[in-house]
Amino acid sequence: MELVRRAGEIFSAQPLNLGTGAPIGWSREARPIHAFRLGSGETRVSLLAGCHADEPVGPRLLLQLAAYLSALASDDLLLTDYEWWIVPHINPDGAERNRAWQHDDAEAYDLGEYLAHVVREPPGDDIEFGFPADKTDWDARPENRAVYDWWHAAEGPFALHVSLHGMGFAAGPWFLIEPAWRDRFDRVREICLQAVDELGYELHDVERQGEKGFFRLERGFCTRPDSRFMREYFIARDEPDTASLFRPSSMETVRSLGGDSLTLVSEMPLFITPGVGESLGPPDPVAEEWKSLLEGWRARLQAGRKAAGVAAAARARGLEAMPIRDQMKLQWAFIAAGLEQIQALDR
Repeated sequence: MELVRRAGEIFSAQPLNLGTGAPIGWSREARPIHAFRLGSGETRVSLLAGCHADEPVGPRLLLQLAAYLSALASDDLLLTDYEWWIVPHINPDGAERNRAWQHDDAEAYDLGEYLAHVVREPPGDDIEFGFPADKTDWDARPENRAVYDWWHAAEGPFALHVSLHGMGFAAGPWFLIEPAWRDRFDRVREICLQAVDELGYELHDVERQGEKGFFRLERGFCTRPDSRFMREYFIARDEPDTASLFRPSSMETVRSLGGDSLTLVSEMPLFITPGVGESLGPPDPVAEEWKSLLEGWRARLQAGRKAAGVAAAARARGLEAMPIRDQMKLQWAFIAAGLEQIQALDR
């Protein structure tokens, strides 16, 4: 838990200005993709955030973390034991489209603003599942191509890769595990369970029966999605054109560089929907009820109702915004847990 306890120090750091340093590439709309390589240790770690336009918390954590690592003394163990490859935000165009509700200094996001303005890429135009199939795949998005080429400059494997994601609505935190490590994540489980318990949250739980690669391991833990299962999902829906658009994920790409990389995906909810997962289904009756309520609130906003009124109605039903600081603490705990898992197996 020593690494987990660094959270307070990390959050006290002044976030880096993304304008520092030369970009590794450019987005579709010519916004820079920045990356930071820090430390000189033998254990190479990749951290990525921002893949989906409507998931802003991961980038906020990685900017804090990059600032913290940049300010450490050169003999700090975080720099001598690890080599950090950090891409705080791979999707600056998506962030710009969501600027109306993604306030950089928000302590929690506003439901009314979120429902009124949230924008997410459609299936098949998904940066997480948009990495080049190989070095000759020039049709991949430029954001993906930039990070793909940067990772290949490492000329070797990564011990750990964490892609920080989020959910709009869930019962609580959800942790996704590399399928090849499904029998080797005991330390990850222990650390994450303790962190969730200390903050007073319930774990999210869902039974998706392998859809898109989501195989439930236990409450709060599931295997991460996979591009092959993504394509199978859309083929089964008679959408072969959409299926053909899915490329390897960041997790698959990192593992293709060699070694037995532990890949993790964090899923932290912006808004807590109590009761989800108490009956797994499918379908989960409580999740379906929340889905119906949210569709109704979104329709009211489109009809001209004020965002504050919708947010108040949601609070009256028990929906709460999850504090961004708590989401970031749990994301860092997940990263630290991955590092401790690797160390435990190396001993």
